[in-house]
Amino acid sequence: MEGIFVPIGFFLAIFAILYVYWTTRTKERLALVEKGLDAGIFKGECSQLSLVKWGIFLIAVGLGVVVGYSLSNVMDEVVAFFTAILVLGGVGLIVAYFITSKLLKKKEE
Repeated sequence: MEGIFVPIGFFLAIFAILYVYWTTRTKERLALVEKGLDAGIFKGECSQLSLVKWGIFLIAVGLGVVVGYSLSNVMDEVVAFFTAILVLGGVGLIVAYFITSKLLKKKEE
């Protein structure tokens, strides 16, 4: 019987977070419309550069899982996975920064 409380609590927490998010977003949009401003700022466009950044980051995290698996034979499994994922994820973000900055310079020319 006690095992049912965790999933119920999980879904209630997700519902509460989504409810607060949607009601706050609606209030912000209504406030913008009342002031006569355009509410089009909430239309998020996913640029190609953000897709490149996410792609490189997720590839690096995948490599972190592979490296963590190979390091789990040498050291503690949990430590190996977390350190490899975090380090390679950070390296992936740094690489994505350099690649996107190159692409932006190329686009400006």
